Amino acid sequence: MRLRIHTEPSQGASYDTVLKVARAAEDLGFDAFFRSDHYLKLGDVDGLPGPSDAWVTLAGLARETSRIRLGTLVTPVTFRWPGQLAIQVGQVDHMAGGRVSVGIGTGWFAEEHAAYGIPFPAKRFGMLEEQLEIVKSLWETPAGGTYDFKGTHYQLEGAVAPLRAGDGTRPQIIVGGVGTGKTPALAARFADEFNTAFVTPEKAAELYGRVREESAKAGRDPQSLEFSIIQTVCCGKDDAQVQARDDAFTEQLDGNALRGTPAELVDKLGRFAEAGADIAYLRVLDLHDLDHLELIASEVLPQLA
Repeated sequence: MRLRIHTEPSQGASYDTVLKVARAAEDLGFDAFFRSDHYLKLGDVDGLPGPSDAWVTLAGLARETSRIRLGTLVTPVTFRWPGQLAIQVGQVDHMAGGRVSVGIGTGWFAEEHAAYGIPFPAKRFGMLEEQLEIVKSLWETPAGGTYDFKGTHYQLEGAVAPLRAGDGTRPQIIVGGVGTGKTPALAARFADEFNTAFVTPEKAAELYGRVREESAKAGRDPQSLEFSIIQTVCCGKDDAQVQARDDAFTEQLDGNALRGTPAELVDKLGRFAEAGADIAYLRVLDLHDLDHLELIASEVLPQLA
């Protein structure tokens, strides 16, 4: 199982802070550094120094890291037009030398849309389906070629293929959720990776099974997809340190959080591996606590490699 670091800079973090975490993740041997794509804080935090843009951040990190994968969980379809998104993400992937993934979802945080005047339609699944088709098709359009699309939500005419990191390469697409109906079918059509969030190993196994079923129906080899989980992490060398870190968080951990000593985390992550997870995103809440990452890297990561 590969371990990735996931962050929430919208809770309050400068670029310099995010860069320190990304470099630490790279130096410590984690597989990737991801961030959320939000413009407003969540919960009881000040959010200072203020909102930041996920893809502007990742463009900077693309030039200041060299190995780790970079990406979002998740970019909402409401924030960017699909052609624009394909250009932006394609350019960051080019800047990173082919190390970029993008999670694309319907979005859910109505307040941040109202705050910045971003339309937030009640029905967005159709937008997601068309965006996935557009970005994947644009990235697979031959260099110098053009792409047209006529859909319910978007129309493109003569869109030029975006920058790419190399011939035959493109950013990786992540689709995720907890629904057992439409989302697995969408993942089977468009995703390189299926992610589910904050669920039990049993639920994850059920969802992975549904995606495999839909892949087979679509004539796709289910082995061509990777499967992942995201959980908030709180690790300590002993129970006292676990509790101290938990007490310092401004967010109450849910029952499925990866909370415990290194041995307990290895056990919990092992259950997700048995359920079929290839990747685990560790959602870290304190971006200044790099000792937290060092503990996980030294005592958890080697046991899951």
